[in-house]
Amino acid sequence: MAAKTTTNPQESWKLSKVYLVGYNGTQIVGWTYMLLHTLCYFLNRGTLDNLWKEISWNLVIFQNAAALEVLHAILGIVPTGVFLTLTQVTSRVFLVCGVLLVSDAARISPGIVLCVLAWSITEIIRYSYYVANTIGQPPPLLMLLRYSTFFLLYPLGVTGELLCIYDSLEDIAARQFWTVPVLSYYITIPSQYHIIFSMLYHYFLICWMLLYIPMFPMLFGHMMQQRKKVLSKFMNSY
Repeated sequence: MAAKTTTNPQESWKLSKVYLVGYNGTQIVGWTYMLLHTLCYFLNRGTLDNLWKEISWNLVIFQNAAALEVLHAILGIVPTGVFLTLTQVTSRVFLVCGVLLVSDAARISPGIVLCVLAWSITEIIRYSYYVANTIGQPPPLLMLLRYSTFFLLYPLGVTGELLCIYDSLEDIAARQFWTVPVLSYYITIPSQYHIIFSMLYHYFLICWMLLYIPMFPMLFGHMMQQRKKVLSKFMNSY
């Protein structure tokens, strides 16, 4: 009779730590590259017209990779609520995949600059904090940055997201935008449904923007609570 194999909890915990350090470290590299590339682009007199071409692949890959954090929460390898993580990730992923990838107007909106700057700085700090927290105690400065910079960066990012969506509305309502190239062919919505679909998506985006009204105070309030909790615990340890 074959002996049953059991997974050592200690080994699983170590593997989880290695994975999380690798995942968070990769995100740090991706968002650091994004920030530096964007800054260098504008320092070299780049314009909004071509910014999307410069950053699109990097932005799509690393922003969509954040969807793994929902899985991390579901599996319990990080102590974060699933609903909160899903809410935070969904707004950004939707902006990239549901707005920037389908609207030319959104890609040249000033909002994209605000998003890239706010997201990049936030994620460099956040993932650095996660790495430090996984392998030990985060440095005091990093902890302060993690729970203080959101006062500026979170409203800045939300403003950028709303600007991108707003600038896409007329573009989406006016044209047959949902045509996706696949190899040498095209997957298209039948022409008689293009106008209906575009208008429905137009109104969906308006409703999506309205969701920011209740969601922003909730998420910002959560960060305020976390700041109070973490920093008070840190101060009491000294």
